[in-house]
Amino acid sequence: MIAIEEIYSMKIFLNAVVPLMRVIVEERPELAKGFRGFTGVVQISVNNEGEKLGTHFLIEDGKWKTVLGINETPTIDLEFKDIISFNNFFKGKSKKLPKIKGISHIFRLIAVFKVLLKMASLLGATEAPTSKEEKFLLVKLYFYLLPAGISQLNKLNHPEVSKWAKRSPDRVYAWSVSNEPELNSYIRVKAGKTKACRGEYKRAKAFFTMNFDSLDSALGILLQKDDMIEATVSSKLMMEGAPEFGAMIGDFMMKVGDLAK
Repeated sequence: MIAIEEIYSMKIFLNAVVPLMRVIVEERPELAKGFRGFTGVVQISVNNEGEKLGTHFLIEDGKWKTVLGINETPTIDLEFKDIISFNNFFKGKSKKLPKIKGISHIFRLIAVFKVLLKMASLLGATEAPTSKEEKFLLVKLYFYLLPAGISQLNKLNHPEVSKWAKRSPDRVYAWSVSNEPELNSYIRVKAGKTKACRGEYKRAKAFFTMNFDSLDSALGILLQKDDMIEATVSSKLMMEGAPEFGAMIGDFMMKVGDLAK
């Protein structure tokens, strides 16, 4: 029987990490040009004991739309034989390629792998990038990944995350960087259900916000280089809300990070 941690990792990769491919394409023109004029379906999938799971992208003239779930007639499909192979590939522990459908679309296929490699280099980084452009993109990827990953753990009934969600009234937990409005994200939790969203929650003030004073400060925590308490004391990190909720969300962030490594 496969370990529950492998299931957690698989769901985080499939439903929280793979969707970041679209973000990378939209942020990097040199990668987007590989899909210029292309209309079709690109899918990343995994075989789970006979059940095929996946995330796919509907691409129309180079514009991407993300859909969680399987498409029955993808133009390109990268299908991993099992969960372990899938997880090891995304953790950088294996270079074994998946079964490939769509080899006739070789130039588009190469473009897909270029996006995957870019994502791997960013999310696999142990040090902050040197350019502001790369720092911005890496923070955006993490800000989108973390609430989505926490929500996935809740959907899988992770003991700690599920317990928190079931006991919570309608609340919003947010991430932000001062003077970088494009980097907002949040997770909404209510009576056991969670929803991860990109952008700023505008209906009301978030119950709790983890706000960083700069991209460097954000990456210090996201890359686990800085101590959260020290960052708070030095005002690199402003916890807008009760500190105990900051510790809890920080713990959930680390759980997601550990499962995705």
